[in-house]
Amino acid sequence: MCGIVAYVGYKQVSPVLLDGLKRLEYRGYDSAGIAVRTTEGKIVIRKREGKLSQLTNELNGSAPRGTLGMGHTRWATHGAPNDVNAHPHTDESGRVVVIHNGIIENYAELRDELKTRGHLFQSQTDTEIFAHLVEEEFTKRGNEGAVNLIDAVRAALQRVRGAYSFVVMDARVPDLLIGARHFSPLIVGVGENENLFASDIPALLEHTRRALIIEDGEVVALTHDAVRIFTLDGESVEREPFEVTWDVTSAEKGGYPTFFTKEIFEQPAALANALRGRVDADGVHLPELDALDFSRVERVHIVACGTSYHAGLAAKLALEQWARVPVNVEIASEYRYASPVVDEKTLLILITQSGETADTLACFRLGKEHGAQTLALTNVVGSSITRGAHAVILLRVGPEIGVVATKTYTAQVALLELVALGWAMERGRVTGDGRREILQSFLRLPDLVEAALGAEEQTKRLAEKLTAHRSAFFFGRGFGYVAALEGALKLKEVSYLHAEAYAAGELKHGPIAMLDPDIPVIAIATRSATLDKVVSNMQEVRARRAPVIALATDGDTFIEQHADDVIFIPRALEHLTPILALVPLQLLSYHVAVARGCDVDQPRNLAKSVTVE
Repeated sequence: MCGIVAYVGYKQVSPVLLDGLKRLEYRGYDSAGIAVRTTEGKIVIRKREGKLSQLTNELNGSAPRGTLGMGHTRWATHGAPNDVNAHPHTDESGRVVVIHNGIIENYAELRDELKTRGHLFQSQTDTEIFAHLVEEEFTKRGNEGAVNLIDAVRAALQRVRGAYSFVVMDARVPDLLIGARHFSPLIVGVGENENLFASDIPALLEHTRRALIIEDGEVVALTHDAVRIFTLDGESVEREPFEVTWDVTSAEKGGYPTFFTKEIFEQPAALANALRGRVDADGVHLPELDALDFSRVERVHIVACGTSYHAGLAAKLALEQWARVPVNVEIASEYRYASPVVDEKTLLILITQSGETADTLACFRLGKEHGAQTLALTNVVGSSITRGAHAVILLRVGPEIGVVATKTYTAQVALLELVALGWAMERGRVTGDGRREILQSFLRLPDLVEAALGAEEQTKRLAEKLTAHRSAFFFGRGFGYVAALEGALKLKEVSYLHAEAYAAGELKHGPIAMLDPDIPVIAIATRSATLDKVVSNMQEVRARRAPVIALATDGDTFIEQHADDVIFIPRALEHLTPILALVPLQLLSYHVAVARGCDVDQPRNLAKSVTVE
């Protein structure tokens, strides 16, 4: 949930750290801080509550100088967001310095133990205890030497439970950074006479394109000219770096006012990349699925959180309609603590944009323990979910920097439905003209999304109307209900306007009592087998004098009789409604947020990657 960057090399480190943190601020922005080992061997720490700009302004002209250092941008879990709880943290002496992403589950008992031995704490964080643990272990080893510091970190790691990525340095050991990872992401950037740690690849790209993914249970020692990887037991690990193909500008705004808008408008190209080579006029080509034995699958469980959960709902509809297999879709944080019926006859599909979502990873481990086959969908190469899953489908949409999901969601829906279509074709369930029509719909999808983006000016005008209201309802049926759920979530996330989504038939079972002229209703009224039912629901809403905005299929002008405003989207296969209807709703959410003065790239209280419970 936090962003980590650390550097050892020949450059002045403060600008490197601040630039890296800027590229990682989507991971957390409650506070930010850096620690630098100066040429005199002293540790200088500067940290501030609030966004990175607060720290940058403070350091203007007075950044500490040195070539070894670490930086951190925080999303608070233990302790309030303030200067004291901001990272980096140290032991009492100020010589052992630590940054951390994750949660130390046994921090309270460790803190109590350390207090009984005379340790004093400055913060309320779980992270600070690790600096003290390292200090104790280093003292046992004489407080000097790189090997001893590495051994001290390994010994301290044996004491902690939970999810973590740590980076440690010590004022007494020049030219050394030590990193460790367990369930929280940590990447090494391999340079020429310089090396880096980071939580995510964008922080590395100004310095190197060669990267190493650190695995769970590994400890890494970086000097300016060497990368050494060990297990917790001290055994050496050999691993070759891979080449990163993203360019720097792909992780920047590219002329758009926000990452959110950039990534909305990237969706045609992103979907083209996601689908390239995976579907053509002859069929679906997902060799990633060859590792699965579909013949033994009797049920499918789809597990995800947030936006990814909504993509899973679309997948359920497609799988049951096309492949005719029973599907349950579960929220990961509920599934992991329930008693799901999962065994070797279950296919467990896990959807996580980052590949690091804590609850989804817990479900992954649960499924494997019970013998289920596992299929993971993620956008991040080398992320935790990709290691150990029987099959992995990468979204291939490039980095998504905005905290709120856009292109990853549309790619998730498209690829999950391709899985359903491919499975159905294998079973002989989709054939003939129906097969050809569906395949052509997927081939046209990037162009259809491009056309849907043409609604921007209309959504901007409608946003001016919505801004004045206190709440909004969304409804739909079938695939339209999926679009309604995700549309309501987008509006809440970026504009803080209260919004709720309902299956259209459920309005009469309670929610309709809320309706009045101050609650607009957004109806997904696109072409479908239940369109007449949706229109009836729209009439019920208008009878309560609530304003109606409808999303309708091009050519269905009769919808204008039943709504105050209509946004038309391209005519397409019903299964693509969760994508095509969502594009105008993304734009609508953005313009409402701008009108309300909200920060759409970094909405309050949210983080891009939820790596803790």
